Amino acid sequence: MSRELPTIHAGLMAPIPWLSPKFFYDETGSRLFEAITNLPEYYLTRTERTLFEQARSQLVELVGTGWVMIDLGAGNCEKAERLFQDLRPSHYVAIDVASDFLAATLDRIRVDYPALPVDQVDGDFTHGLSLPDRIPDENRLIFFPGSTIGNLDPDKAVDLLREMARLAGPSGRCLIGIDLVKPIAVLEAAYNDAQGITAAFNRNILNVVNSLAEADFVPTQWEHRAFFNAEKGRIEMHLESLRSQWVTWRGGQRLFERTERIHTENSYKFTLPGFESLLQAAGLKQRSVFTDDQQWFALVLAETT
Repeated sequence: MSRELPTIHAGLMAPIPWLSPKFFYDETGSRLFEAITNLPEYYLTRTERTLFEQARSQLVELVGTGWVMIDLGAGNCEKAERLFQDLRPSHYVAIDVASDFLAATLDRIRVDYPALPVDQVDGDFTHGLSLPDRIPDENRLIFFPGSTIGNLDPDKAVDLLREMARLAGPSGRCLIGIDLVKPIAVLEAAYNDAQGITAAFNRNILNVVNSLAEADFVPTQWEHRAFFNAEKGRIEMHLESLRSQWVTWRGGQRLFERTERIHTENSYKFTLPGFESLLQAAGLKQRSVFTDDQQWFALVLAETT
């Protein structure tokens, strides 16, 4: 039985059903997300990439070199790899739930950077992590780009920031990407692309649940919905049932009425003062902030206190 079954069951049986966004990232989901990052509507990745390019000399000056670089939610490792030449890490640790996808990427990185010690850690960083003893416990830089922190409700975001501070250890650093508040039309377009790749990514979570929980979802019977919730300051993604339908899974079943939704993801959009408050609540000190010209995205360098 999948260890994820209790989480899936709890979400599907909730009064407002939900699925954890960690279930997006099987191999198919990881490749779909990689495609999303190249879409014209999806400003986040290209804005962050430009920001890294603009800030790279300042980052080297502020951060220095030789860190143990711990990449949370590493995915295809592209963002971390872009910094290898400048930050010259002494060790690279890639953490992700999509273990097969990550393993293939790290095989290539080991060939391209033969002198760099590389470790893979499979796991969900939102539930605490134990790193192998061989990974040095000093001079750690936690790398968390892409505004993935925005997928968590504020209290959970603080919990994760506390975990990042613990992983970083004394005199450690954290480099975090955050998506900033911007016009609603820009936000909603980024999650409703014309090619339908985000819709396919969203529906693929049902294939993952079918595999993990022996469920019988029919993904084509669910419609992608994404919109900005102004009251909560977040984009929400849902899957809406196109008809009345029973769904069964190992140990449970539920009738989903037509138009009933399963909540699959949140993506909070931050203000700079608001995010600094989260850092302070987690025991981290903001050291520097880099933003693009439009102030659509920010890179925040924080340190343990």
